[in-house]
Amino acid sequence: MVVMTERPKWSDERLDDLSKRMDEGFRRNDVEHREFRREMKEGFDAMNARFDAMNARFDAMNTRFDAMNGRFDAVNERLERFAQTLIVIGAALIGTLVTALISAIVAAILLA
Repeated sequence: MVVMTERPKWSDERLDDLSKRMDEGFRRNDVEHREFRREMKEGFDAMNARFDAMNARFDAMNTRFDAMNGRFDAVNERLERFAQTLIVIGAALIGTLVTALISAIVAAILLA
């Protein structure tokens, strides 16, 4: 056995009431949507301000690091000159030792 429910009839009053309720719902939705967009914009503005402050701090740090790099470059240059000096001294010592060894060999041959 099939039970059939009677289909409701929509009168003009009911349709007008539905239309009013839908219009009110859309108005509420529009107000809530505008409020949501305003809150989101405020949040993004606050976040942008924080990022701007962080960027300013990073810029200041980069300036300090650039100054430090100049000092490190000066230290590196000194170390390179020191290393070159050590190489020259080492070469002179080796030359002196080779000369002394040759002199000792020549003296040993002549005295023999």
